Amino acid sequence: MRTFLLLPLALAASAALAAPQTKPAAAPKLVVVMAVDGLPQEQVLRYRDQYGQGGFRRLLDQGAWYANAHQAHGTTVTAVGHTAILTGAYPNQHGIVANNWIDRATGKEIYCTEDQAHKYIGEETRPDDGTSPAKLRVDTLGDQLRYATGHRAKVLAVSGKDRGAILLAGKTGTAYMYMENTGNFASSTYYMQQHPAWVQRFQQGKPQDRYYGKTWRPSLADSAYASDADGPVFAFSYYSESGAPDAGYYKRLKAGPYLDELTLDFARAAIEGEGLGTNPAGVPDVLGISLSAHDYVNHAYGPESKMSHDHLQRLDRMLAGFFSYLDKRVGADDYIVVLTADHGFANTAEFSKAQQHIDAGRVDPKKLVEGLAEHLKATFNGVQPIVNASLPNIYFDQPALDKAGVKRLEVEAAASKWLLAQTGIADVYTRSRFEEAGANGTRIDLLMRRAWHRYESGDLVVVPRAYWSFGAGTSGATHGTPYAYDTNVPLIFMGKRWIAPGNYAQYAEVVDIAPTLAWLLHIRPPAGAEGRVLGEAMR
Repeated sequence: MRTFLLLPLALAASAALAAPQTKPAAAPKLVVVMAVDGLPQEQVLRYRDQYGQGGFRRLLDQGAWYANAHQAHGTTVTAVGHTAILTGAYPNQHGIVANNWIDRATGKEIYCTEDQAHKYIGEETRPDDGTSPAKLRVDTLGDQLRYATGHRAKVLAVSGKDRGAILLAGKTGTAYMYMENTGNFASSTYYMQQHPAWVQRFQQGKPQDRYYGKTWRPSLADSAYASDADGPVFAFSYYSESGAPDAGYYKRLKAGPYLDELTLDFARAAIEGEGLGTNPAGVPDVLGISLSAHDYVNHAYGPESKMSHDHLQRLDRMLAGFFSYLDKRVGADDYIVVLTADHGFANTAEFSKAQQHIDAGRVDPKKLVEGLAEHLKATFNGVQPIVNASLPNIYFDQPALDKAGVKRLEVEAAASKWLLAQTGIADVYTRSRFEEAGANGTRIDLLMRRAWHRYESGDLVVVPRAYWSFGAGTSGATHGTPYAYDTNVPLIFMGKRWIAPGNYAQYAEVVDIAPTLAWLLHIRPPAGAEGRVLGEAMR
C-alpha cells in the first residue's frame, strides 16, 4: 500500500480515491507507452510556448497530465525508472536497484539486464551487454495482458538503450535495442532465434546511414535560446574518422535527435510488421517506446543548455508526426498514449553555482570509496570491511567481518561518521537503518526505503547533498538522487474515449501507470504493483 507521507492531508484524501465504479469503455486496440529518458517535468513546461500543435502541446491540451508526478523511489536512474513504469512496483520488490550493482555471490559488478545465456541476433555481444530480463523479479502489465489473452496480445518495446527496451517488454514481450556498433535495432536469443522478415527489411534499408555528414543545428531563431546557459549557438556534426559510416559514427548518433527519429521509425515498422492494433476479437496490444537521446544530451551539456532546449523542440515535432501516423494507421479513437520519463535531471554544478547561487559540486566516487576503505581498515586493525561498491551502494565483506569478529553495527557507525564528514554528502543509510521496523520519517526516508532491496542493494547507501552528484569529471550533469529535480517527471495519458483531459493537481506516481492501464484493459494489475488507478482522469 502506498504511504502518503509525501502529501498535504488535503491532497492525500484526493490521492486515495478508489478505482472508478463505472465500467470503462471497450479496451483500446493499442496502448503506446512512451518514456523520454532523462526528461524533467520542468523542461516540458518551460518551453511550452514554443511547441507546435501536434506533439507535447497535443498531449497537454488533449491529455490528462499531472504536474506533481514523481518517480517515487530514491535511486533515480534509467533502469529503475523504466522498471517502475509497467511493473507498478518499487525497487524493494522488483529488484532492479540501479543500472549496475554488486553481485553478493561473486563480489563483482553486474549490469541490470546482462544474461550470458543469451546473445544479440546477428550482432557482437559482450558479456555485460543487456540481453534479457532475468534479473527482473516481478511481472509487468504486458505479461498480465499476454496471460489474460492466451498470449494473443502482442507486447513489443524498442529503445536506444537495451535496458530501456528490456524492462518495458517484461518477461513475455519482445525487446529491440539500438546497436551502437552497427546502428541496427536488434533483439536477442532470449526472445527468438531469428529476426522476423520485417526487421530484416528494416535493417537492409540502413536508415541509420542517412544522417552521415549531417549537422545538427538550432531549429529555432537564436533569440529563442537567450534565456538558456551562456555559450555559442551550437553545431554538432555526424561523421567518423574513417570517412564512412562505422562504429564511431553510430556511437556519435546517440547524442542527438537522430537516435530518437530512428527509434520512432522502427516503432512504425513494428506496428506494420507485427500488425499492432489490428488483433482480431478486440485483443489489445502494447508498444513500449523509450526515447534515449535526451538523456545523452542532458548528461553531456545539462538540461539548461541550448542543445537540450533544441533537442526537446525537435522531439516535439517527432511526436507530432508519430501521433499523426497513429491516427491514420490505428485510428484516432482506438489508441491510448502514456508519456512519462524514467527520471529527471539536475542542472550542471557550474550553472547552479553561477546562475542560481546554489552550493553545488561533484563527489569523485573512486576517491570517496578508497578513502572510506582506508579509514575502515585503519579503524579495524587491518580488516577490510568493504568488498566492492557501485555508488550509491557500498557492500560489506560479511564473511571477513565474521571471521575477524567485527560487528556490522560498529562498521556501519564508523563508515557513516566518516562519510558524513566528507564534502557533498547529505546522509548515509545503513542496512540496520533500513531493517528497522516502522521507521517512517521524512519524504527522502520513504523514497530511500522504497529503493532498497534486501539482497541486491548495498549495506550502505550514500546520498549526496542537494545539487551535488557522484562524478569524477568537471563538466556535464547527472541524476540519481531522491531530490525533486530528479523525481518530478511528466505523466500524461491521452485517449479521448477513455481519458478526461485536464491539468490534475493530485499527487501521482509513475507506479500508477500500470494499475491504471490494467483497469482500462480489464485485466489484473502486475503482482507487485503498489500504485493506484488514476480514477479522477478516467471518463
